[in-house]
Amino acid sequence: MLDASFILTVTLSVLVLAFIYSAIVVVNQGYNYTIERFGKYTKTLNPGITFIIPFIDQIGQKVNMMEQVLDIPTQEVITKDNAMVGADGIIFFQVLDAAMSAYEVSNLKHAILNLTMTNLRTVMGSMDLDELLSKRDEINARLLNVVDGATQPWGVKATRIEIKDIAPPRDIVDAMARQMKAEREKRATILEAEGQRNSEILMAEGEKRAAVLEAEGRKEAAYRDAEARERQAEAEAKATEMVSDAIANGDPQAINYFVAQKYVEALHGFAKSPNEKLVFMPLESSGIIGALGGVAELFNKDKPKSSSTSGRVPRS
Repeated sequence: MLDASFILTVTLSVLVLAFIYSAIVVVNQGYNYTIERFGKYTKTLNPGITFIIPFIDQIGQKVNMMEQVLDIPTQEVITKDNAMVGADGIIFFQVLDAAMSAYEVSNLKHAILNLTMTNLRTVMGSMDLDELLSKRDEINARLLNVVDGATQPWGVKATRIEIKDIAPPRDIVDAMARQMKAEREKRATILEAEGQRNSEILMAEGEKRAAVLEAEGRKEAAYRDAEARERQAEAEAKATEMVSDAIANGDPQAINYFVAQKYVEALHGFAKSPNEKLVFMPLESSGIIGALGGVAELFNKDKPKSSSTSGRVPRS
């Protein structure tokens, strides 16, 4: 009798524990659980611990509420200008409503993937090849707008779509490479021509500046030479005036000065003759020296008397 009651107690305890265990539901962070009662959706459980009615309520779908990513496989696309290109990409999406994503669409990831692939061919097929290669951001924006609008009834938000690679045909790639090479050679030729032109301009400006400086130097030298000749002419004029006064006063040394001057000029011209030869000729050096001494006497005569003599007072 004791054994039957013990077994009953144990059985009841196990049933109670099973009932309590079935009533407790722990939802992990980043997930939402849908609850179904007799197969009908009743509510959504958020992360944390929740109690349900055992054997009546049950978990329907465990929905991932975190942002997810799907790879878009390579698609063959015919562009507007009839070029065949291959394109692939990725799509980021996030479930905003667990119940809608669980019951409005079957196999959510497969549906999003096929929707994106279809619209990828549609969007890229409406553009030229040059636009595909240069306007990738525009493709991403247009594709995101279309896919996001289509997934809203499923409680899903398409957050971002990126085209990873666009592969044109091989012949088009080769033509683009040749075009790029030609463009770079063109820019290099232009830059080289501009550099040469700038160099020639700088050289011309330098030569112009040098010519201006040289002309200014010649002008300054000519000006100084003219001043020197002017002073020399003034000195000669003064000497001639003194000699003329001396001749007028009957001084024979003045005549000797003119004779000696002409004599020296003749010897100077003979020495600078282009047909120089060794010539022996008599030369009375004492005559020339004497004439020069006479000139010195002329200048001494022309000097004013010393201040001591002029300041002497005669005796009475």
